[in-house]
Order: sequence, then C-alpha cells, then structure tokens
Amino acid sequence: MFDVGFAELFLLALIGLLVLGPERLPAVARTLGGYVRKARSSWISLRNTIESELAEADISAPIKRARKEMQRIGKDLQDIPGFTEENSAPGANPPNPSTPQQTTQPPETPRETDTRQDDNAG
Repeated sequence: MFDVGFAELFLLALIGLLVLGPERLPAVARTLGGYVRKARSSWISLRNTIESELAEADISAPIKRARKEMQRIGKDLQDIPGFTEENSAPGANPPNPSTPQQTTQPPETPRETDTRQDDNAG
C-alpha cells in the first residue's frame, strides 16, 4: 500500500522527537498505534463482511434458479389433464396422456421344438 521503508520511518521518528520532545513522543506513538490498529481491524471486518455477502450471493443464485425451475415444472404439471396430487406421490405412476393405453396380449404359444438330431452327433 504505502512503500514506507526503514529510512522513511527513521526520518519520521527523528522529526517527531524534535517536534514533540522525548517526554510526549511515546504517548503519541502509543495513541497513533491504537488508531492504526482500530482502522486495520475495521477494514478487515468490512472486507470479511463483503466477502461473506458475495459468497452467500454466489451460493443463493443457483438455489433461486432451481426454485424457479421447480415452480415452472409444477405449473406445467398442473396443465396436464388427469394430473392430481395423489398421482404425484412417490411410487405412484401418473397417467401419461402422450402414450396410448396398451392392451394385454395373450401369451405366445410355445413353438414346436426341433426334434431332429444333429447329424454330426455321435
């Protein structure tokens, strides 16, 4: 953020010592350090809050899309003739109007078995 090296800090300390004097400099440095600590703490708290809000928005967006899709599917299902809530229960087979009703066919008659023996046998 600020490119403050050792030389700049030494120069600021020297100016502070000359302006404030040796008696008041430690108290001012302590107060200034407390303000810097509070500012850094507030910035970290703000950054964490923003990051958590963004993460929540990233997580909630697919959930909202899925909810809208489920509501759309529910409305589409209600438009199907013959659809009732009982048919939508798990394990129930709702009628499908797009497929014709199948009739049961009589079982096939057994085919005649080939009684001829293999010519190469034995």
